[in-house]
Amino acid sequence: MLTQVDGILGRRGMSSPIDWSMPGAARYRAALLVAEHRGQEIVRNPHLSEDWTEFAVRSPHLLAAVQAVLGPDIAVENTFLVVKWPGRSFEIPWHQDGTGAYLELHPERSVSAWLAVTEATVANGCLEVAPGSQSAGYLPVEKEAATGAERGRADQAHGFTPETTIPVPLRAGCAVLMDSRLVHRSGTNTSSGARVGLNVRYTAPDGIIRRDPTSPSVVPIRGTGW
Repeated sequence: MLTQVDGILGRRGMSSPIDWSMPGAARYRAALLVAEHRGQEIVRNPHLSEDWTEFAVRSPHLLAAVQAVLGPDIAVENTFLVVKWPGRSFEIPWHQDGTGAYLELHPERSVSAWLAVTEATVANGCLEVAPGSQSAGYLPVEKEAATGAERGRADQAHGFTPETTIPVPLRAGCAVLMDSRLVHRSGTNTSSGARVGLNVRYTAPDGIIRRDPTSPSVVPIRGTGW
């Protein structure tokens, strides 16, 4: 039986890999996205406008994993498409998906997913996580130092120094599910091709404690509790 400290995804705070697409279909979509978003690093909330993302957030295996921990009523709170271009510095600092300057999600009523559209490798900037870090709860948030990055100054976990970290490489078409408090980061793409990933925040009806006023309304995708 899981303890409250461990959280809904257990001691490591994560579950991986979870299929969301056939690998070939994911790679084909990645090629289209690379051509469409040439030079752009972040596309905010593509689930509101792009058919492929609407499919991705509803993919059966992924949704089954989300419903197994949150119950039958599921909505998407936010999505980010992230493209890491080769030869361009792009590091994302240590952070937690369920908290920010204007946001807090209930850690037992929300979960985040990271979907690999291309292969995600250590060389091209796959996720790096601190297993078990969710047990410390939500950490204070601050803006990272100005880097001149197109994405602006990202939220980061203030003063976080991990004891143990592991990379999370994923095949195209696979996803990792994470506790909303799990601390993670990603590095710069040092490979020769673009790395494309989709971040999704899922929530149950009572999962939002504090709302980011800049985010769109949640989009219910399963259940009747909305």
